[in-house]
Amino acid sequence: MPAHEDREVGLRIAVARRLARMTQQELADSSAVSYGTVRAVERGARVPSDEVLEELGAALGVDPSRLRGGQGASDSRIRSILPAVSATIAAYDAPSDGSVRSEGELRAAVTEMVTWRLGSQYLRVAREAPSLLAELLRALHGAGGQERREHARLLTNALRSADAVAYKTGQLDLSARLIELMRWASAFAEDPLLDASVAYVRGEVFLAARAHEAGLRVLEAAIDRAPAPHDAPATAARGALHMRAAVVAGRAGDPEGADVHLAEARRLGDPLPEDIYGGTAFGSSSVRIHEVSVAVALGGQHLSRALDIAAEWSPPLDLPAERRSSFYIELGRAQLWSGLRDDAFESLKVARRTAPQHTRDHRWVREDIATLRRLKRGHCEELSNFAEWCHAI
Repeated sequence: MPAHEDREVGLRIAVARRLARMTQQELADSSAVSYGTVRAVERGARVPSDEVLEELGAALGVDPSRLRGGQGASDSRIRSILPAVSATIAAYDAPSDGSVRSEGELRAAVTEMVTWRLGSQYLRVAREAPSLLAELLRALHGAGGQERREHARLLTNALRSADAVAYKTGQLDLSARLIELMRWASAFAEDPLLDASVAYVRGEVFLAARAHEAGLRVLEAAIDRAPAPHDAPATAARGALHMRAAVVAGRAGDPEGADVHLAEARRLGDPLPEDIYGGTAFGSSSVRIHEVSVAVALGGQHLSRALDIAAEWSPPLDLPAERRSSFYIELGRAQLWSGLRDDAFESLKVARRTAPQHTRDHRWVREDIATLRRLKRGHCEELSNFAEWCHAI
């Protein structure tokens, strides 16, 4: 690559970093690229490898081809990969021939994919999903006994990661198919806690379809089936279902039902250390974030609850990036609806710094940025840059 092109790549990275309101150190921390490499690349002293560009692009929410000077965006690349995911799961009962790694290697691959999901690294998940899902399907069909149960757990967790990508990018039909396949796979695991995890994810289907009353019935039935909260994983499984039921009740316009489920989630979550249980973050911080979600779902006078929570608390940094960014996206909507336009934009910028890919593909972000641009025509340059970044214009 000619020297002037090296400098242009570095300049593009620097511009994207500044738009994301990140320092070089913050970009290094978010991308796992060393601080020295970030500095050298930005000043054109070092040619970034494809791997480094992938890491920086993922942290910035920018397609690596744009950093090199090409066109496209991360969400378009994700959508170009998702048909391969669809083709793989279409043949769930007749997977393609091929090799299968050891159980330990498969577990490590799925764990890495779950980590990407929790960090909102959706492009990485999408690129890995077709081959890993095909391999896990082969493993499941070729195993028996305890080995089959373990492969069923791994397949269910990998499907959940693929579903997160489909759901967050608006591919709702594919998301529903992935969730149904999760239900099919989890049955082979014979694990009530895994069943509860799948029921939690299934709530997405009812939220997307706005079938809130049906969703509440399904979630409450899952709560009744869930194991008694005799240890941390079982307590978290039940508490997570209550969190999701509270949001669904809020979307249904049922403040009393939402309060009941939030109170139960709070009771179960307060004694637990905040952690990832069965692929879902649960604890007092997660419950508090869901309180904000419920307040926004109910709207009107309930919005003050979201503002009160944000006035005294912010999500700790050890929470998954996806959950933290969700808090700021929801808070931004509460602030916008309460007339706090500047605060709303600041919250959306925090969400962007926290989880760029999650924020960029979020429907509410696009809607709210478009609204802010209409309301603040006299000061819209920064808003326009943000709107262009998230494809709101």
